[in-house]
Amino acid sequence: MIRGIVTAVIEGVIKLFTASGRSGETFSKREYFQHYGFTSRPKPGAEIIIIKENNNYIAVASDDRRYRIALEEGEMAIYTDEGDKVHLKRNNIIDVICGNQLNAVVTNEVDITTKVAKITATTSCDLTSPAVTINAATSAILNSPAVRLGGSSGTMRAIMDERLITWLLAHTHGGGVPPDQALVAGNVGTTITKAG
Repeated sequence: MIRGIVTAVIEGVIKLFTASGRSGETFSKREYFQHYGFTSRPKPGAEIIIIKENNNYIAVASDDRRYRIALEEGEMAIYTDEGDKVHLKRNNIIDVICGNQLNAVVTNEVDITTKVAKITATTSCDLTSPAVTINAATSAILNSPAVRLGGSSGTMRAIMDERLITWLLAHTHGGGVPPDQALVAGNVGTTITKAG
C-alpha cells in the first residue's frame, strides 16, 4: 500500500490517475477504482491510496484535507472545493449548500409532504404551468401592493368588482364633488377576476 499525491485524473470508461509516491516514485495513467454509484475527480494535490500487486498499481481511495468539512459523529457529506455540499447532520437535518445554481429534472412527478413550506427569493419567483391548483383548508393570503392577471382576458387586468367601482365613483374628499372621471368595469375587472 502506497500513499501518494495526485497530479492528474483522466476521465473515461476506465478512470486513470497520475500521482507521485515515495521519494522519486511516480505512477502514470494507472487505474483508479471507485465505488458503484459514486464518482469523484480529485484535484491535483489531493492524497491518494494506491494498492500494488506485482507490477499492477490501482488507486482505491482519495482525500483532500484542503476542502474536507468537519463532521459530528455519525454524519456524512458530499462536498466540493468550491464550497457546495450535501450534509446529512445530526437530529435528522440535511443541509444543501449551492453557491450558484441548483437544477432538478424530474421526468414524471414531485411529491413534497411537510408541516411548513417556505420559499424566499430575494429577486423574483416564477411559476409556469398549464394549470395551478391551490387548496387551502382555512385561508389563502396574498400580500402584495399590486396583483395583475392576464390569460384569456387578452390584456392584464387588476382584481376589482362592481362594489368597489361603485364606492370609488361616489366617494368624495372632505365633502367635495365625486370624481368626474369614468371608471369602467371592463378596464379593471373581467369575469375571470371578478370577486364573488
